[in-house]
Amino acid sequence: MSISSSGLKVLVIDDSNTIRRSAEIFLRQGGHEVLLSEDGFDALSKVNDFQPDLIFCDILMPRLDGYQTCAIIKRNVKFSNVPFVMLSSKDGVFDKARGRMAGSQDYLTKPFTKDQLLQTVQALGSSKQREI
Repeated sequence: MSISSSGLKVLVIDDSNTIRRSAEIFLRQGGHEVLLSEDGFDALSKVNDFQPDLIFCDILMPRLDGYQTCAIIKRNVKFSNVPFVMLSSKDGVFDKARGRMAGSQDYLTKPFTKDQLLQTVQALGSSKQREI
């Protein structure tokens, strides 16, 4: 089964409009359904209705940071198996480790390319498809 034909539902959480828009364009070109959130609280209100297959989340955001957002979403049994990818402009070992502790599966440094984004979706999305 090819995931490109079915497409995944991807939630992108980032307080930068530029990052949200470029992620949306890249993901839609890859055949995926996209929902955008500008911060953690916004994401928490949307995640239940959207039921994403994959979540990209910025680390540094106002009100609720990426680690807190990830931990809260992962606490919900419905979303505990949804792959979570941290986005950060810093490529730090500490950030990656802290992201994993919060429940993220991967880490992408901003700015990312279309190829990097779609490869991450394919790698994590394929594991999601196997569960079905």
